[in-house]
Amino acid sequence: MTTHQRHLSAPIDPVKLDRLAEVAVKVGLQLKEGQDLLLTAPAVALPLVRRIAEHAYKAGAGIVTPILSDEEFTLARYRFGHDASFDRAAGWLYDGMAKAFSDNTARLAIVGDNPMLLSGEDPQKVARASKANSKAYQPALEKIVNFDTNWNIIAYPSASWARLVFPDDAEHVAVARLADAIFAASRVDNDDAIGAWTRHNAVLRERTEWLNGQRFSALHYTGPNMELTIGLADGHEWEGGASTANNGITCNANIPTEEVFTTPHCRRVSGHVVSSKPLSYQGTLIDNIQVRFEDGRIVDAKASRGAEVLNKVLDTDEGARRLGEVALVPHSSPISKSGLLFYNTLFDENAASHIALGQCYSKCFVDGTKLTPQQIAAQGGNKSLIHIDWMIGSDQTDIDGVRADGSRVPVFRSGEWA
Repeated sequence: MTTHQRHLSAPIDPVKLDRLAEVAVKVGLQLKEGQDLLLTAPAVALPLVRRIAEHAYKAGAGIVTPILSDEEFTLARYRFGHDASFDRAAGWLYDGMAKAFSDNTARLAIVGDNPMLLSGEDPQKVARASKANSKAYQPALEKIVNFDTNWNIIAYPSASWARLVFPDDAEHVAVARLADAIFAASRVDNDDAIGAWTRHNAVLRERTEWLNGQRFSALHYTGPNMELTIGLADGHEWEGGASTANNGITCNANIPTEEVFTTPHCRRVSGHVVSSKPLSYQGTLIDNIQVRFEDGRIVDAKASRGAEVLNKVLDTDEGARRLGEVALVPHSSPISKSGLLFYNTLFDENAASHIALGQCYSKCFVDGTKLTPQQIAAQGGNKSLIHIDWMIGSDQTDIDGVRADGSRVPVFRSGEWA
């Protein structure tokens, strides 16, 4: 069998997988010589982990440290763990991560676990474990959301995830199809992937520069089941594509990405909206989310499926009912065109304009690195243990930018840039 034949018979194209690893290191992280790298991944993603290590060391990495997870290991806790286990988390590990990020270690996360892994487990235990983990993770999360170091998230097509996305296909076919979808969305399905990302980042930069030049005070959304005004934080700044972290390194935090985003004013959101796509959250599919905002806070929330989990999320803390992000994505994005529900926010959020409950990004403020948490809060930034994106855009969504004097500028018409 020739090398070419082996590549054709493999469910995951090794050439494109290697290309994804190279893009993660050179575009996603722009890893610098001597910089350490902390990498988290599911154990099944070892083929990608190994390629990332190779490209990282070729780029001059100091030490590459992988931390692996495993689905069966996770399930063992729910099946055999004592009840008190679900109120605990490995805070020592997250403290170590926070110290690493403070010491200029880059962060790379590979997602790939079955998004519905915990769907059959006790939802009370899932909620308790999630809350405990969110609290423990705060020291590391703050370094990430404050963009203290360069970081990146990519995906690996595990068999359990592939079976969920393509339930009617044989496993090897499902894995191949998910791999192809990931490679296409990540722009590594061509020989010049790095050039493709350079061009894509330039387009996203044009969008952010235009929006930042407009200085809108709010966005007004209209469409089916939607009448929503999202005030924008005072001194907000739009971001998208490549951004410069506080350590001076320009990176692409998400691969793929189609969004431009900023920080809404957490006390200036009003109206109602219905989700345009399901939200997969910790083993539960939450569908047809319907919420009503008053003075920035969700005062009424329903869902046709997963309502109990949605309301538990909203009760996480005070900031969970307020917005921490607003993002614009055209309906014609490649991920939307694929017609797939990935059950994974890294992909699904790039299929439609979306909003996020919870924690805001301090980098989405002018001179955000110089602002104290108190100043960010005063300018409208939200604080929470959670950050959960869910989709509200469609091909029937119109968005106007509203200036401080009340004048309006078309931003989106029928789901596309106006």
